[in-house]
Amino acid sequence: MEMKMLLKKVHVYLYVVSVALTYFLFWPLFYYLSRKPSRYRGMNALRRVWGFLSSAFVGFFFKYEYEKPIDWSKTYIICPNHTSNLDIAAMCVLVNSNCSFLGKEELKDGLVTGLFFKSVDIPVNRDSKMSSYRAFKEAGERLKNGISLIIFPEGKIDDEYPPVLHEFKNGPFRLAIDLKIPIIPVSSANTWKMLWDDGTKYGTRPGICKFYVHKPIDTAHMAPEDADTLRDEVYNIINRKITATQPEVVLL
Repeated sequence: MEMKMLLKKVHVYLYVVSVALTYFLFWPLFYYLSRKPSRYRGMNALRRVWGFLSSAFVGFFFKYEYEKPIDWSKTYIICPNHTSNLDIAAMCVLVNSNCSFLGKEELKDGLVTGLFFKSVDIPVNRDSKMSSYRAFKEAGERLKNGISLIIFPEGKIDDEYPPVLHEFKNGPFRLAIDLKIPIIPVSSANTWKMLWDDGTKYGTRPGICKFYVHKPIDTAHMAPEDADTLRDEVYNIINRKITATQPEVVLL
């Protein structure tokens, strides 16, 4: 058991090295593409390649099952559950269009994430009403300009292990209804088994991370007062899929 844990601890450092080395290899291009919003589509295309390579080099692979084919020429709000840092790379690979993440403000200071959250992505301090207002206003502008938005509606990876599906924040659902943007729920039941949170506590192991991409939910017919209902619908869709796919994961 000790040897197994040692190997898992070594593997997480290999993953960190893979992410860092591939990032710095691509950094000159990332930097160039980050200088102008007109280049963000190219930045996202490069980020898809980086997300795949940095994971694949240490044995993490992403497999997507679709309830219905997605027309990526349209604009969406993508809402996945969140148990692992691998979810970020997985969403980069999944979304085959110009997109932005909405994420916690601390990511602006990250060695790797900083460049993205000072350009293509949108940081938010959820403890500040003013910051949340500015972030969602910016997110609305991006959506109006045809840029899809990736939001983890739980808001964070929680400290419980095995992971639990926590209640969703209302923001993305109000935004979807206000702008009549379809929502795509995405379920992942096993990614945490390869890498939970940032992987430092339990280590990591190679494997195939499976994601189920649900069909888009149309919001054109919804009114602002339907935001809670939409939130609960997306929660239940993800909840049911995780329960059916991986019953040992505890859900709230």
